[in-house]
Amino acid sequence: MSTHNWTQSFEEYTQKLLDNTKTPGAILALAQNGELLYHQTFGYSDVEHKTEITLDTVFGIGSCTKSFACAAIMHLQDAGKLSVHDPVAKYLPEFRTPDAEKTKQMTIHHFMTHTAGLPPLPALEFSLKRSFEADPHMKEAVEQMKEINSIDTYEELMDFIASQHFDFLGEPGTEFSYSNDAYALLGAIIERVSGKSFEAYLKESILDPAGMTDSVFHLEELQGNTDIATLYSYKEAVEDKEVFPSPAPWDAPPMRAAGFLKSTVRDLLKYLEIFRTGGLVGNTRILSAASVEQMMKPFVEISQSEWYGYGFSVHTDYHGATLVEHGGNIKGVSAEIFLIPEQGITGAALSNLVKAPLPTIMEASLNGYQSRPVQARAIAYEKQELSADHANQYVGTFSTLEGNSITISYEDGSLLLNELGNTPFSLSYIGEDSFVFTEDDQEIAIRFIRNSEGHVIRVLRGLRQLTKVE
Repeated sequence: MSTHNWTQSFEEYTQKLLDNTKTPGAILALAQNGELLYHQTFGYSDVEHKTEITLDTVFGIGSCTKSFACAAIMHLQDAGKLSVHDPVAKYLPEFRTPDAEKTKQMTIHHFMTHTAGLPPLPALEFSLKRSFEADPHMKEAVEQMKEINSIDTYEELMDFIASQHFDFLGEPGTEFSYSNDAYALLGAIIERVSGKSFEAYLKESILDPAGMTDSVFHLEELQGNTDIATLYSYKEAVEDKEVFPSPAPWDAPPMRAAGFLKSTVRDLLKYLEIFRTGGLVGNTRILSAASVEQMMKPFVEISQSEWYGYGFSVHTDYHGATLVEHGGNIKGVSAEIFLIPEQGITGAALSNLVKAPLPTIMEASLNGYQSRPVQARAIAYEKQELSADHANQYVGTFSTLEGNSITISYEDGSLLLNELGNTPFSLSYIGEDSFVFTEDDQEIAIRFIRNSEGHVIRVLRGLRQLTKVE
């Protein structure tokens, strides 16, 4: 372990963050030019038994799986089996949406960049129904879903999307909104093109060549390995949140490409070597240099200096460098993988509670390692004045078919973002319909979207576009 003088301030800051969020356990590791330079654990893999976390403790990684799905697509492109600019319908002819013309225009690239124009849909929840039924802590959700059929296959997922009535966010390629549905169907495309299951092709093309021996979709594949993090959930109490063990893992078979891989910090550092080196892990070439470059290209803007590539967010001015990263959250899972390619830095952080403050911890570790104060900001947002008339243009309730909802209100001269179960966040105006607020000691940007008449119709929050409820 490193003895750099930054580690004490980083560890004290991180421990305080984790205590404040009641996070049971977490680990962060940094590597420089492929060599592990620092790692630290916090809390426990299993609190009751005081089980220590190690570099080989298996955690879920949630949506960090998305870059793996993209890597498998690029592996197929390198082999000449497909092009990311192929229409989705070439491989999924039964895929239907409410707009046949837009459906024809959608490409694999649009799916990989979340720009197909699909709004957030509730397919993930329905794909999780069987897991909910096996989870004693999900009785209320199961009761609410008793009239709903579970989605268990790619074909059922496509039938479900075809049955939905929704307005597109825009022409394919024009609007960014995070889509688990699109990523799920990348798994279907990989299956159709390779002739193998998505899970088998990912293992054959990426996981095995990279030496990722503890990265699996099913814990049974670990063959007796017991270094597995206990999952924790929480519920909001009147004064605080109550955290409790909830060991029943969730699975959604048609959604595995969107977020269900399990891995370790050690394995994830091996994976990130692909992107640090231009396609190699050790002497084994896994992707072409051109494919790696394409995956980390900033294709679509999310917010100031933040873009999306293929399964990665790309921060184009991160203290003068490029930060490539992605997070993941689902029951009992928080994850963050990251690299600064031009500086040879790679890193991963994992936790056993959803919504642990890992993005903040990632930034604090990079700040410390690079001799900045642990709370240094990568972007200095220029806060601007906002008149009452201007502020009231944003007031309203915004929601998705996926079930997310936020309310924007204007009270006592302040614009507030209200979300279920959270204290309202105060929004600071930074221009061009964009705002920032602070959560887990991190400044988070949101952006409002207007129609051709200039009326606010949607808001981009949490990478998803929520539509204004009239």
